[in-house]
Amino acid sequence: MARQAAAVDAQTYVPDRGQEELIQRFSDVLEGMDASPARGAARLVGADGEHVVIPESMFPVLRQVAEALAQGMGVTVAPLNAMLTTQEAADFLGISRPTLVRVLERGEIPFQKPGRHRYVRLVDLMSFQREEQATRRAALEQMVRDAEDMGLYEATEGIPPKMR
Repeated sequence: MARQAAAVDAQTYVPDRGQEELIQRFSDVLEGMDASPARGAARLVGADGEHVVIPESMFPVLRQVAEALAQGMGVTVAPLNAMLTTQEAADFLGISRPTLVRVLERGEIPFQKPGRHRYVRLVDLMSFQREEQATRRAALEQMVRDAEDMGLYEATEGIPPKMR
């Protein structure tokens, strides 16, 4: 079975040098816009003057991408049905490829191996990532409870003071 290519491949975008002010202004404008239908349809205007309505469902996407770029971060856009190589999957999770392969071989993430190479669905990676975050959060909460029980940790009331 050949790798099923998604309709749109994953693509990573990074902010262009020298465009920081323009990106920040765009992000600020999007943040201040009301995308509700009651306000009328927002539109993009092309260089040729053509107007295109921006669907309401696109606003959260545009805002998140613009905010990340304004903060100097890169953004990867990938369809949920995307099949990723082990290197792409490892990069997504922020782990090494050999570590990912061990996770795959333990059966923690489903994968396909149509030939010599393994492929992982993005939705499966996202599910694994959520489960790992929940496991880490629960372990941290247990550590705090244990430390409190042993008198090694005191929970403070309210928000702690800023140190800077």
